[in-house]
Amino acid sequence: MENEKIILGIDPGTTIMGFGIIKVVNKKMHFVQMNELLLRKYEDPYTKLKLIFERTLELIDTYHPDEIAIEAPFYAKNVQSMLKLGRAQGVAMAAGLSRQIPITEYMPKKIKMAITGNGNASKEQVAKMLQSVLQLKSLPKNLDSTDGLAAAVCHFYNEGRVDIGKRYTGWESFVKNNSGRVEE
Repeated sequence: MENEKIILGIDPGTTIMGFGIIKVVNKKMHFVQMNELLLRKYEDPYTKLKLIFERTLELIDTYHPDEIAIEAPFYAKNVQSMLKLGRAQGVAMAAGLSRQIPITEYMPKKIKMAITGNGNASKEQVAKMLQSVLQLKSLPKNLDSTDGLAAAVCHFYNEGRVDIGKRYTGWESFVKNNSGRVEE
């Protein structure tokens, strides 16, 4: 009997949201798809968040992932950029949680380390390694989609390990694990 699962990886962003999907059959990875949601042409930040939510739901309803791996916002000096990334991540997570799909978030360095063995690898190095491992014929112009794919592959590589990142299985789990964020 085949053991099969689908992992959706998301690289959230308010300019470009990258995503990649892999299928795991009997502990072997197979590339399914990668693409990006282009948001540059929309000026209203709420429209962007709505589109991220809708596209994530569309991916879930089309591919029926068993798990979602999402890149956590990195700590930047620009607070506004961090806030925008956090909102994009939160909206994508909300879409997954609304469908009761377990979500694990990974720091960018952890994803790069899992893919290349170097936590400081460039986007290009990550993309080239994914191209080699998954036997991709070509790489996209923008590497946001390969970043989303990298999150999915990182999740596959880290399965069964004790410390794989923050994991949420539903709203209750998210609230429980983030009780310090809630204002009384």
